[in-house]
Amino acid sequence: QVQLVESGGGLVQPGGSLRVSCAASGSILSIYRMGWYRQAPGNQRELVASITNDGSTNYADSVKGRFTISKNNAKNTVYLQMNSLKPEDTAVYYCNADVLVAVSGVRYGYWGQGTQVTVSS
Repeated sequence: QVQLVESGGGLVQPGGSLRVSCAASGSILSIYRMGWYRQAPGNQRELVASITNDGSTNYADSVKGRFTISKNNAKNTVYLQMNSLKPEDTAVYYCNADVLVAVSGVRYGYWGQGTQVTVSS
């Protein structure tokens, strides 16, 4: 009913920048919140940043001052601008959306398929 498609991952050198995007589509009545999570091998999935429908943002301490989350409501798209990247930022980045589904009227959380971000020289 709802699909999240991520794009923009890749390989970048330490200190470099990368922007990932996530577009939500399907039977969407409203999106309460969108966020980015990441999971490195052997680690649990962790919240990187999130943004609510009123624009309030939340960041993990490890990315504050380096990453910026933003959204385009008209396109149901969320972006994560990542600057000053470090090797420890290497992970699969997953998009998450808290959606009110139009057909069922149910609020549900959806995940994207993930996009690999590798920070290495």
